[in-house]
Amino acid sequence: MDCTRRGFVLGGAGLLAAAFSNRLEAASTLTAKQAAPYFGPVIEDSGVQYKSTNFRKIDPKWRRQFVPYTSSEPQGSVVVDASNHHLYLIFENQTALRYGVGVGRDGFRWYGRARIDRKAKWPRWTPPPEMRARQPDLPDFIDGGASNPLGARALYLYRQGKDTGYRLHGTLEPWSIGTNVSSGCIRMFNEDIMDLYQRCPIGTRVLVLKYLGSPVIDEQAPVDTQ
Repeated sequence: MDCTRRGFVLGGAGLLAAAFSNRLEAASTLTAKQAAPYFGPVIEDSGVQYKSTNFRKIDPKWRRQFVPYTSSEPQGSVVVDASNHHLYLIFENQTALRYGVGVGRDGFRWYGRARIDRKAKWPRWTPPPEMRARQPDLPDFIDGGASNPLGARALYLYRQGKDTGYRLHGTLEPWSIGTNVSSGCIRMFNEDIMDLYQRCPIGTRVLVLKYLGSPVIDEQAPVDTQ
């Protein structure tokens, strides 16, 4: 199962399998030695000790920053520019807080509207049956913590009251921000998803665009995938 139109027809469980495969089915291109410089000191959050991100290693364009931004979306909304790997949290006076993100790889990207209807700190992950059928070596579940593929936080995206299977979440691979790597979920630095978690209450509107300036998808239109 993957995050394609067929996945939407088959329903929620299949979507969950596709959405979470972003970490477990995507092999890292870095060895442990190559990855080490991307991590800073071990710090604690909500009782979990994890490796912080070494932002000195990160290209400045992926770092969290306020930028000029004009949008017809209301203040407090989230807009994702998938092509340019940026997420914008809309502020007043034509400004936004911009974050770098990783998005779906070829064949797994999606566009449309959703809403944050659930939030979790250090979320637990349970592989759905469809994913276990594809990868029988997967564990029954992974408890929330420093080794969980969803990272420090997850913001669960719903549409018309139904879980889309997509999330905004943290990552164990900070070098993957700014790339097409996932199976549809939007991944962020752990520090950034923590920041966004605090700023986005339940009910926050999310709009994923192919690129900034592309047509805004109608509220009732189905989510578009490619």
